[in-house]
Amino acid sequence: MIALGSNQRHVRFGPPRAVLRAALIALQAAGLELEAISLIIDSAPLGPSQRRYANAAAVATSAQGPRALLALLQQIERRFGRKRRGQRWRARTLDLDVVLWQGGVWRDKALTIPHPEFRHRLFVLGPSAAIAPEWRDPMTHCTLRHLRARLTRRNAAPR
Repeated sequence: MIALGSNQRHVRFGPPRAVLRAALIALQAAGLELEAISLIIDSAPLGPSQRRYANAAAVATSAQGPRALLALLQQIERRFGRKRRGQRWRARTLDLDVVLWQGGVWRDKALTIPHPEFRHRLFVLGPSAAIAPEWRDPMTHCTLRHLRARLTRRNAAPR
């Protein structure tokens, strides 16, 4: 599962929603088979950025392992103008993250799967649960549908 995000206009592709559509085409051109693609949603930014994000998710099939997939995603981000320096959570043209992997858990210096924060981010869980609701988080064993419900349920009124 790949999460996509953008909150900065691209000179060639236009506004963030168009950037995500172009990124999906770039993923396919790079050899990934996109089995499912979510709708693009709008979300509030994390951290200091003031610009709203466009977010989506895609189920992708690749013969590449996690490290090679990460390198490919970062290469695509660079082609879209992403610079990995400076302030964390700043505005970005394109952000591509490996959220889940069919192989379960992966951990090395450069990459952790499942993504450490995805369970707490509705902008990732919403699109992901929409296209793969029965996928399970290998750490909690909860489905994406369940994890999304945890973030969206109303708290009971205090007694």
